[in-house]
Amino acid sequence: MSGDVFDRIRLACARVAEVAKQVHIDAAGLERLAGELVVSGIEPLLDPVHEPYEDPATTLAFVMTLDAINFGSGWFPQLRKRDGCSGYFSVALALRERFDARGAWSAAELRTLTTQQCADVFGQPDPDAQELMAHFAQALRDLGAWLEERHAGSFEVAVAAAGCCAARLVEGLAQMPFYRDVTRYSGFEVPLYKRAQITANDLATAFGGAGPGHFDDIERLTMFADNLVPHVLRCEGALVYDAELAGRIESGERLAVGEPAEVEIRAVGLHAVERCVALCRAAGASVGARLLDTLLWQRGQRPEIKAHPRHRARSTYY
Repeated sequence: MSGDVFDRIRLACARVAEVAKQVHIDAAGLERLAGELVVSGIEPLLDPVHEPYEDPATTLAFVMTLDAINFGSGWFPQLRKRDGCSGYFSVALALRERFDARGAWSAAELRTLTTQQCADVFGQPDPDAQELMAHFAQALRDLGAWLEERHAGSFEVAVAAAGCCAARLVEGLAQMPFYRDVTRYSGFEVPLYKRAQITANDLATAFGGAGPGHFDDIERLTMFADNLVPHVLRCEGALVYDAELAGRIESGERLAVGEPAEVEIRAVGLHAVERCVALCRAAGASVGARLLDTLLWQRGQRPEIKAHPRHRARSTYY
């Protein structure tokens, strides 16, 4: 073991899974899911929002800007969505249109963005969406400040500073508060770093593993712990919630960020994906956690999965 950030994530989540009280892995259900994934094929669809631009610099800026605001699922029920689009795709398509029309924001421009400007860009005039728009504005200002103060205002310099190491990029991004996805559970720290990890993954996908998307340790990424992939695992019978937690989620109650149940859902979900990866590999499939995450996230777009409530928490981490 290398002792890097990915090891720390895996070890902490395995520890949570050992002592969790409200979320548990169903071994038989996980085996069924792994078998189905192997039979159906390990081949994800390309996210159309991430189709590269002709200009690599614009692609790089788009990926990093989108991932800076790739959160808000706890606010999505109140978000004004585009026809047929989820909250994520509504936000991502709006940002894509802004880039198509006017190009990327510079670091200096990012540092001055306001809540109202974000509301305009993302088409969110309603009062219920303003809290999320304020968080978006803060996240983008943080990104601009991080670029200017640490990386000469350059997306290229920021990625180059990681030296083809996804772990180093994750730790660099975690210098920004909204990326610092670490909580405490039962007296120990649980790092998850969902958005920092997915930034490395999205860069690798956008650039085909070359240039700014080349990371020697890309296959060490874990699942990107959010509220959808654990929900898919639950719907597929691989995760089981106790009756009290299930009732809270079914009733639409929001969970508090960092409360034991919220940590268990994300951490035990991540550990379940690790076990699912092992089962798929034992069956001869070439798959890692980042690929399995993508497959499960895409499965979460199915109507039968969306028909059931998932947990919601107003978090800037996912």
